[in-house]
Amino acid sequence: VQLQASGGGLVQAGGSLRLSCAASGGTFSSYGMGWFRQAPGKEREFVAGISASGGSTYYADSVKGRFTISRDNAENTVYLQMNSLKAEDTAVYYCAADRSPNSRWPPKFVNYWGQGTLVTVSS
Repeated sequence: VQLQASGGGLVQAGGSLRLSCAASGGTFSSYGMGWFRQAPGKEREFVAGISASGGSTYYADSVKGRFTISRDNAENTVYLQMNSLKAEDTAVYYCAADRSPNSRWPPKFVNYWGQGTLVTVSS
């Protein structure tokens, strides 16, 4: 499975961005999907996850109420809508796939990682 993330960029605090992650080479509709991020000098952390059907979503406390994860199984794409962005949201964002369709996020093990997309929030 190949995961291609896009949509990062520079935005002012309070602004919005939407990240996309397109999947190929696998059965997208059977995978749980998620987003992680890694800020400079920090460890990678979980941001949001969604079950294979899209019926269950999971969020880190730091983004709850501001970020929304969704997926389009017909387009093999998962999205992360990020609103009310803060300087502390600055990071490289990675999409991830779990072959288990209904795991709670974050899963114990991520099967596939995409390349990162950089989000920079200026204060």
